[in-house]
Amino acid sequence: MGMAPCAELGPKHGLFQPAHGSAPDIAGQDKANPTATFLATAMMLDWLAERHGIPQLAEATEMLDRAIERGFFEERLRPMEFGGDQGLKAATAVVIELLDEAR
Repeated sequence: MGMAPCAELGPKHGLFQPAHGSAPDIAGQDKANPTATFLATAMMLDWLAERHGIPQLAEATEMLDRAIERGFFEERLRPMEFGGDQGLKAATAVVIELLDEAR
């Protein structure tokens, strides 16, 4: 579930979030997979880019999508949810690192 983003779109507003629930069984344990949050953020940036005609937001969407894809392809992103060794903090640090490398 940590991979599933969702968007709820209305005529004027959008809500973007991970599709999974709150996962109280792992709350406060640094075990959550942040990928869905990043993918929902990318969806939001893309929606805002199209809605408001801001090409920089579309570029940010592409950067974030590529960073996540590269992270999994290079096995730098290894969420615990999939048997990896990274919790929320470590996985987030990898995505930030990948975004920095893309600049």
